[in-house]
Amino acid sequence: MSKLVSLLMRTLFYRSPFPQFSPEEIEQFESIYTDAVSKQAHIIYSSSYPKHRFIQYIASAKPVVLHGSNNKTIAEFEPRRQTLYNGQYADAVFATKDGIWPLFYAVLDRRKVEGNIRNACFHVRNDRNTFYFFSLTTATLRQDPWVSGMIYFLPERSFERVSHSAVSFDEWISTTSVTPITKIEVEPEDFLFLPKVSCHEPNESLLKTWFLYKYRVRRRSASS
Repeated sequence: MSKLVSLLMRTLFYRSPFPQFSPEEIEQFESIYTDAVSKQAHIIYSSSYPKHRFIQYIASAKPVVLHGSNNKTIAEFEPRRQTLYNGQYADAVFATKDGIWPLFYAVLDRRKVEGNIRNACFHVRNDRNTFYFFSLTTATLRQDPWVSGMIYFLPERSFERVSHSAVSFDEWISTTSVTPITKIEVEPEDFLFLPKVSCHEPNESLLKTWFLYKYRVRRRSASS
């Protein structure tokens, strides 16, 4: 069954295998992160390796979860009412263990959003790939809604993962306030899936958005 689910996910969405890091990358990433944490400062990125790989490494190697935001000066995250992946409300701080997904929220200018935002980061049990989709309304995309933003590294200990099903969102929540460990500024070009953001009509069904996702990405690429 899991193979069939993985096949369906590969058909509908884009995937990213779990990254492998070279010893040189690890040495540089450890040094950059340790230096920022020891100084209780934001991260000064000095590596020639892509910034998204650094973020992915820290997310996988450290007891942290990540939160992406346009707001670059958050000193403490407080629980607020938001919608979980299943549509239920929760008063919580939201984060993820994934190193790519929060970049979308960091570089998307929320002031330019018209209509809804549809996106997800899926894990399939026994599959080391992560599956993604990102879609904005046509009205939003026309405005070129990308800005610099911030990725916050939050202590994992106060968070719990929301879903543990065979196909799950990488969504974590904390019901208590959280102080960031450190943070790193990011630009739109750091978001690996920027060329794979699709467009949808605000009132169409989610299933339609899913089934047309890759087709719409290819169509946008061909017209640009």
